[in-house]
Amino acid sequence: MPEKETLVVVGAGVIGLSTALQLQSQLRPHQKILLAARDFPSSTSINYASPWAGAHYRPVPGKSAQAEREETQARRTYAHLRSEASSPSSGVSWIEGVEHLENPPKEYLEPDTLGYYKDLDGFRELGKDEVPKGVKWGVRYMTFVINSPVYCAYMLRRFILRGGETREVTLTNINEAFYLASNVKTVVNCSGTGFGDPKSFIIRGQTCLVRNPVNVTLTRQNSDGTWSFCIPRPLEGGTIIGGTKQVNDWDPNPSLQTRETLLRNAKKWFPFTEESNGEFDVIRDIVGRRPAREGGMRIQVEKLEGGRTVVHGYGAAGRGFEISWGVAEDIVSLVRGAGLLGEKARL
Repeated sequence: MPEKETLVVVGAGVIGLSTALQLQSQLRPHQKILLAARDFPSSTSINYASPWAGAHYRPVPGKSAQAEREETQARRTYAHLRSEASSPSSGVSWIEGVEHLENPPKEYLEPDTLGYYKDLDGFRELGKDEVPKGVKWGVRYMTFVINSPVYCAYMLRRFILRGGETREVTLTNINEAFYLASNVKTVVNCSGTGFGDPKSFIIRGQTCLVRNPVNVTLTRQNSDGTWSFCIPRPLEGGTIIGGTKQVNDWDPNPSLQTRETLLRNAKKWFPFTEESNGEFDVIRDIVGRRPAREGGMRIQVEKLEGGRTVVHGYGAAGRGFEISWGVAEDIVSLVRGAGLLGEKARL
């Protein structure tokens, strides 16, 4: 019997896990799949961004090619995660999302802005008598929230139970992935920042995990233009209060001053329960490095010598969970379109 061809997916963040699951569902009998990564869902590395995420979905209005591409990917992910919410073990819950903006950016004041929201379940624009004092723009809709460590472990468990193989390995060059098995022709690069891509950079994020319960995910834009949010983590995972976006800031240490600022801003609008006495019960500070890229994600086929192919899918920045399933669909479409799945892969 001929040796099976191995497809290697590099990276076990939310993009890599989503991509590995989708590829796995389309393999032919002559193919198998290996998920290779430095970090897996049990890791607490600051460079492994996925387990540190909030995470939730909210539209991000914008006219750039990147914004429109991401919104398309996010809508497909929205539909997928709605179905995942029916599985208690997924770490995904379907709840109400609320947005209150005190100083709306111009993108939110365009006539077609509500088009980004109107197709969401339960969408409703809020009137002046329905928003807190100082808020000039508000909406409500149904969305998802994710306990990110649980969801990543859930996907990895599904991948393994369906016959997927894993290998913990640190790669310094994408070409190394072709030597992780004896018959590798295709490598899918979901490594986060790529390998030496000059367009890649990191965005430091700091949030605070608190015990205070909340039954909505609320995004608040303050009058000075800064943003606050609360995201409950399903399965009694606490609530994320955030957050910051600090480009190319490599400081791994949580800032007490940043924590105080985050909690002070959130304290103005957070729906505290009576027993909390209007105070946050802090569990821990969270710092992670989001893998970003100028111009958005690189989703591209690269042909190498010797009949080898790399399909790139990295650089999701702060929207990894929001766009994950849609991005994975686009990556798998490239793999299929390049003749790397199915009968054409036998050549």
